[in-house]
Amino acid sequence: MASSPDVTPSAGNTPENPESGSLSEASETPDGPARRGRVRARRAAVMAVPATLVAGALAVLTAEGALGVQFAISGMPFTVTATELNGTGFEQFGGLDQMAPGSPNEGDTGGQVLVITSAIKNATLTKLCQSVDLGGTNLLITAGSGAEKVTASDLTTDSTELSGDASFNNIEIGNDASTLTKAGVKGPIGVFSQQADTVRIANLRQTNYATTAGVFKLPGLKLSFSSTGC
Repeated sequence: MASSPDVTPSAGNTPENPESGSLSEASETPDGPARRGRVRARRAAVMAVPATLVAGALAVLTAEGALGVQFAISGMPFTVTATELNGTGFEQFGGLDQMAPGSPNEGDTGGQVLVITSAIKNATLTKLCQSVDLGGTNLLITAGSGAEKVTASDLTTDSTELSGDASFNNIEIGNDASTLTKAGVKGPIGVFSQQADTVRIANLRQTNYATTAGVFKLPGLKLSFSSTGC
């Protein structure tokens, strides 16, 4: 998630116009038809994130919304785990993250990653672990293993995989992402979404590409290198 106690989201592209910038540039490359086909397929997938996916494996945390990812991602996924996450003000919808132009991690994706975007207004996490594979070794970050838990406000993350045992209070499924109200984040119009007053996830595990937060407090923070990840 983060290696410093206070993290402020960067400024950049907004989710209200997810087709700007990188998508138009992709269509101008020499392999235009194939690239455009991949972009259209990803956009179609974003518009149809099924309820079974977002409700059955809800890990919480991500968003290309007003508070979401607004920077070029590295394209290197990282793992996040916690024994328990509790949050108030929860939202979730589909989105696209964009790598920096010419990133060596883009492969055949055109530099775009389809993600589940989520947001929590206020969250606490117990025994947080984050690891990123650097090729032969892992950068490992842990926090919140003692009496004091990790806390975050305006927390968002962008995930490609997420799992855990989730429960929600007053959940709404099938909202238009542009009408969300629970976490202060609004997604693109016409995109499937859901929101709830509260969320609890036990045994949280995520594969993330980005995280932002207004304030992120990590008591007992420890950073090290390890042969194994989270």
